[in-house]
Amino acid sequence: MGRYVVRRLLQMIPVFIGATLLIFLMVNVMGDPIAGLCGDRQCDPATAAQLKREFGLDKPVWQQYLTYMGNVFTGDFGTAFNGQKVTELMSTAFPVTIRLTVVAIVIEVVVGIALGVITGLKRGRPIDTTVLLLTLIVISIPTFVTGLLLQLLLGVEWGWIKPSVSTDATFSELIVPGLVLASVSLAYVTRLTRTSIAENRRSDYVRTAVAKGLPRRRVIIRHLLRNSLIPVVTFIGTDIGALMGGAIVTERIFNIHGVGFQLYQGIVHQNTQTVVGFVTILVLVFLVANLLVDLLYAVLDPRIRYA
Repeated sequence: MGRYVVRRLLQMIPVFIGATLLIFLMVNVMGDPIAGLCGDRQCDPATAAQLKREFGLDKPVWQQYLTYMGNVFTGDFGTAFNGQKVTELMSTAFPVTIRLTVVAIVIEVVVGIALGVITGLKRGRPIDTTVLLLTLIVISIPTFVTGLLLQLLLGVEWGWIKPSVSTDATFSELIVPGLVLASVSLAYVTRLTRTSIAENRRSDYVRTAVAKGLPRRRVIIRHLLRNSLIPVVTFIGTDIGALMGGAIVTERIFNIHGVGFQLYQGIVHQNTQTVVGFVTILVLVFLVANLLVDLLYAVLDPRIRYA
């Protein structure tokens, strides 16, 4: 196991460099960040040249990238065009988005797996058809529509929640935004769990466990569910980074000042340092989540061993 972890960590290095290089090139090539600093007016040549020298934008792109990566390994993600350190923006944004992601993941795992197990065991029955229909509706509705409807009904019409999340962004305030963020993933987890449970239910090891007279709950939890969770864990592991990076719409709807909000502001104002810095951390989240998923395979299925 130790050798496998070391090998995977070494494999993550070129992936990390390639992903950050791609993002860095896309952000720097897509627009002129200096134009965003001057607002609606066009910068005069002298001011534009001074700003480019100040932020190191007068150098070749490859040299800018090497300088940026060298600073990243020392914990310096640069300075935003408003003069604020990117690490300061991260210190306020990431805790909020992490709390939002935790709420979304808990809802996704608990509700999605529970519904998937129930429908997988009762395949073809009315409850199975009903849940499949509901999940199809959830998948078909865009997240911004779901968020606006819940905000209008629960926040404005019925007054059950605050339409906008406060700056503290406590867990209780993030329940509804977390539900909105997890809605599509929740539907996929339900359908994926249902399919896996229904297929493994006909496996030889399940029939053997039943023939041995084991209690139904033990057969489901220890044998059926444990082996059926491998594809579900794969999806959830990759979904963690997707939820953190894809929270832009949800955070905009509920006025949550997290990672999505900062990315939106960085894109609108063409603030390359902010966008690249935040995306760099999200790349690391993706890589670590995938590594943890691979390690969980051996826990769920004893037949899987890493050399």
